[in-house]
Amino acid sequence: MPPTRMTSHRRAAILIGVLFLLTEIGAIVGRLLYAPVLNTPGYVLGTHPDPMVAVGVLFEVLLVIAVVGTAVVFYPIVQRQNPALALAYVAARILEAAIILVGTLSLLTVLMLRRQPRGTDDGGLEVVAAALLALQDGTLLFGPGFALGIGSILLATLMYTARLVPRGIAILGLAGGAIITLSTVLVIFGLYGQFSAIGLLVALPVFAWELSLALWLIIKGFDGAALERMQRPRDGAERAEAAR
Repeated sequence: MPPTRMTSHRRAAILIGVLFLLTEIGAIVGRLLYAPVLNTPGYVLGTHPDPMVAVGVLFEVLLVIAVVGTAVVFYPIVQRQNPALALAYVAARILEAAIILVGTLSLLTVLMLRRQPRGTDDGGLEVVAAALLALQDGTLLFGPGFALGIGSILLATLMYTARLVPRGIAILGLAGGAIITLSTVLVIFGLYGQFSAIGLLVALPVFAWELSLALWLIIKGFDGAALERMQRPRDGAERAEAAR
């Protein structure tokens, strides 16, 4: 493989790893910062500005950008292995980002309602805020739950078949994606709570998958031999086309 192309793949690997780390930072830090909205009774009836929650919303926006970014940067690389699966992965990540964005807008709406002049119908305002927060809970279930699980399965399949990273990491992604997808279904049927100890425990494998993949790509990058194998069919097709 030409050195320039190898350099571009190395840069892409580092960028993807950084973007995956940003998804974790955006999700965790954002949740911690906007926790007062979720845990404070009558939060929407407050009157003073709450910059900490506003920053939490911005971290959610960072999460959305990083989620889309991972798919955009990954696609040119993995589409050589399986174009259909690569496109499906992009679609799953965009769906995940869109769902998360709906939840972010719900949080932002509650924050904006808090800043409005108070009227006489405080009870109605609390009902609206509760509905918006319930919607936000739903987006957490289907965005960083179901859509994330499907996307993890698709990407891990591509990583496993192409051998771009150690297969142990890919297997962790397959397991983590399957577990969190199944967990979403079980939460929908009410077998346990979304934020229960079990619900948080089953999210650990997919978190470990994304973290291990990110660190591997930043430190080691893609497997060079795997990139060579993925490159040959296209180079051959291009030479045949040029010879016509």
